[in-house]
Amino acid sequence: MHWAYKIANEIIEKYPNQETYVCASGISPSGSVHIGNFREIITTYFVVKALKNLGKKTRFIFSWDDFDRFRKVPNNIDPSFSKYIRQSYSSIPDPYGCHSSFAEHFEKEFENALTDFGIEIEFIYQSKEYSSGRYKNEIIHALETRKEIYDILIRFKTNVPTEQERNEFYPITLYCENCEKDDTKITEYNSKNKILYYSCSCGYSNLLNVNDARNIKLNWKIDWAMRWMKEGVVFEPGGRDHSSETGSYNVSKEIAKTIFNFDAPHYAPYEFIGIKGQNKKMSSSTGNLITPAELLKVYLPEIILFMFARYKPTASFNIGLDEDVIKNYSEFERYKANFMNRTLHDLDILQSIEFAHNDAIETDFPKFNHIASILPLVNYNVDLLQNIFENNGETYPVEKIHKISQLAEYWIKKYYPQKHIIVNQQQATEYYHSLTKQQQNWLTVLCDQILQNESTETLMKELYSICYHEDKKIMKTNQKYFFTMIYQLVLNRPSGPPIPLLFEAVSKNELITLLKFH
Repeated sequence: MHWAYKIANEIIEKYPNQETYVCASGISPSGSVHIGNFREIITTYFVVKALKNLGKKTRFIFSWDDFDRFRKVPNNIDPSFSKYIRQSYSSIPDPYGCHSSFAEHFEKEFENALTDFGIEIEFIYQSKEYSSGRYKNEIIHALETRKEIYDILIRFKTNVPTEQERNEFYPITLYCENCEKDDTKITEYNSKNKILYYSCSCGYSNLLNVNDARNIKLNWKIDWAMRWMKEGVVFEPGGRDHSSETGSYNVSKEIAKTIFNFDAPHYAPYEFIGIKGQNKKMSSSTGNLITPAELLKVYLPEIILFMFARYKPTASFNIGLDEDVIKNYSEFERYKANFMNRTLHDLDILQSIEFAHNDAIETDFPKFNHIASILPLVNYNVDLLQNIFENNGETYPVEKIHKISQLAEYWIKKYYPQKHIIVNQQQATEYYHSLTKQQQNWLTVLCDQILQNESTETLMKELYSICYHEDKKIMKTNQKYFFTMIYQLVLNRPSGPPIPLLFEAVSKNELITLLKFH
């Protein structure tokens, strides 16, 4: 059984009479949301799909924690933005000047990528929720029970509690009305009147009626527990850092039960995603990341979804943008073809293929490796590429050839220039003279066949007989080496695109010039 169905069944068993299964995810827009964060959303998304497939009504919510404070200037942002540290993400201007705030810029960047994946989510912007007063009763309740919250938090820490610290503890972040930063200290809370007294390091001080205040936010572990209760969440995953014995989930779980009288939702921890060749964790603040939007410039959406679907959330994996791209495409193409002809019997892989598609599963994309191998030979001319496929008897919708060509070109030019192969500009004389007389004779016969046959199809029928041998094993070895010879003489490398496509991409005159030595 696929891991998403396993989690869905656990949720149904835990909440058998639930009318709507609310599943949640959330991220702070501290910079570009990277593919490691994407696992947060994709884990929930697959569980939601599984619940739907099991006949359950679902609600998939995603919280943008844009009322959190700005902690660090990302490497790709102007260092002058350090002046906004400690303000909320929603109150900081967009560093690129195209959105209303820092938060909105990175929120929309990610939301647009999710649209390309076909993922539909109900977005909740916490800055709007807090500023609307929606949580004022919960904030007041947290203030009234602040000492009980302190007792819970301290149980998960190693430091020794003190009565003074307990008396001075407040479970909230308060943004100063003057400088908009959270460098504030609450000096007193009047429970009867719901009045807070605070001072800020900027020199400002004031009193606030909590019922009317719109600059107060619950601290993270209290906030998480409160939102579970407020939205009626039954499932939410969390990263490995939140999943330890003293991590955020267990702390918030206790706060939810004790303070908000709500049982914490079913939880699934997930491992982090890495970038192949790097040992560092992906981070928005350091700039060490790949965004979903960037990955979509190389991979089809369904292949990215398949990569995430096939690994259990507890399994870590790396994403590569080198030769792994060819491997990932080829593997997916093979599984998909087997799925379509009903020869795919691995249930996990079969269901992963289903999870990776939102619409009907199609097979009319040309193979990525074929496109990537031929495209540089025709100087990235997609029309010529289309003619080559048609002449080889392979017909694909124009938009599909254009789509794969666009992805392949971006990948070659940005990440894998080794794939930018070109036709030899002169004969490989030294290589030719290293061949045996028999092998040289094969080339002579091949050139005769190229001149005699008008179409690649008829030429290919003759090609396999050129190195004929009564022993089939020897003949197979001969044919394999014969193809290597052709690639070496035409492309100066031991491998390349399928021979029929190569012969369509390279003109007959060029082939004869490179293959005929006498």
